[in-house]
Amino acid sequence: MVKWMEERWRMITIGPTLPSMYLDKRIEEDENYSINLYKLDNEAYMKWLDTKPTGSVVYISFGSLVELSEEHMEELAWGIRGSNKYFLWVVREIEKKKLPAKLIEDMEDKGIIVTWSKQIEVLAHEAVGCFVTHCGWNSTMEALCLGVPMVCMPQWTDQPTNAKFVVDVWGVGVRLKVDDKGIVRREEMESCIREVIEGERSEEIKRNAKKWKELSKEAMDEGGSSDKKIDEFVASLLKT
Repeated sequence: MVKWMEERWRMITIGPTLPSMYLDKRIEEDENYSINLYKLDNEAYMKWLDTKPTGSVVYISFGSLVELSEEHMEELAWGIRGSNKYFLWVVREIEKKKLPAKLIEDMEDKGIIVTWSKQIEVLAHEAVGCFVTHCGWNSTMEALCLGVPMVCMPQWTDQPTNAKFVVDVWGVGVRLKVDDKGIVRREEMESCIREVIEGERSEEIKRNAKKWKELSKEAMDEGGSSDKKIDEFVASLLKT
């Protein structure tokens, strides 16, 4: 499809477009997107991640727009807690009231809840072993390029397609199943987290995640496919 489009519209594909720090490291100080949609919590969560073993933390974030019912939030919460894994959960301030009070009391040192985070920094942290995501394109690309296995909970627009690629094309995650009310039940959440981190398919998923991480770096590095296409594009402009 890409080749077909290129032949007709002289289109070139360049990417992934993460900050250089997380790919080829050729652009100094290119470490973040320099924009946040919401006010950041203090960054104590990064110090918290520093204390956790490699690949042991589940990072959960459904982006800036997803709103879930109180019942759905409760089911997810107890599923996450039931997995008995460390977790870092981004819950926007407006959504916090939907969390079960008992969960907050029962978290102990297992989890931390923040209202927003520097997601790319979190995903790049070696302690993170799983990303529960709505499969927005930015989140999907960040996780793919940083080698983080995913548990997919798509909601709308491009997200179901992105989840299809995560599970069936790239082989770097699993997709949560919903019931007839459209809710992911706690047993399903717990099962999928365990499947990605320690289940029968976990090693295969982790191998695939590592492969795509390496390919992402190669594409943007000197001599890589995207690097060459940028040079070709500039050269074509200079000819005109």
